[in-house]
Amino acid sequence: MTTVLLVDDQSLLRVGFRMVIESEPDLEVVGDAGDGRVALAQVAALAPDVVLMDIRMPGMDGIEATRRIVEEHPASRVLVLTTFDVDDLAFAALRAGASGFLLKSARPDELVDAIRTVAAGTAVVAPRILRRMLDLFAPHLPTAAAAEPGPDPRLAALTPRELDVLRLVAAGSSNPEIAAELVVSETTVKTHVGNLFAKLGARDRVQAVIIAYECGLAVGGRAEARR
Repeated sequence: MTTVLLVDDQSLLRVGFRMVIESEPDLEVVGDAGDGRVALAQVAALAPDVVLMDIRMPGMDGIEATRRIVEEHPASRVLVLTTFDVDDLAFAALRAGASGFLLKSARPDELVDAIRTVAAGTAVVAPRILRRMLDLFAPHLPTAAAAEPGPDPRLAALTPRELDVLRLVAAGSSNPEIAAELVVSETTVKTHVGNLFAKLGARDRVQAVIIAYECGLAVGGRAEARR
């Protein structure tokens, strides 16, 4: 059973989400909250598998709540809710550690599929949408490359092939596309992806892509090696 915490300052939306989620036999809503502070207390008490998090809330917003949950309760994964597919606040929530975002206008089946996907440890952001967000907001990212010359130290542990894979991930390529580009099997690509996640301390593909941009490996939609 996958447990879910609902966080939204609109009670009517929480009721609607609860009805959709609890109609599924493998999903259970264990609590709800109307702001970030209550959400933190609920996560500490209930340890939900997934937190469905609104971004725009009074008091502690969804970005700060996401950051705190990721730091203090890493077993609970955050799926943020947004109104626009390219949203600066949704992007900030991803940087804070959210495992993906979902439009509030999503269909019920998309909502429950996203919850299951995040609970299974996979990010819910189409790679090309993430790349579009990053291309828009990359000029505002604090890059390590700008702070000091030379390669970013976070990339030092990666092998040349892992750098190639990370570069392609940052460009929005799927595992099958990476396998075709590098002329290797999908199993090999999955191994490389898992290894670079571990070395970068990235929870999922979203975090790996953001790190790639912060390190200067991908700039303005182009993949650039920084060896």
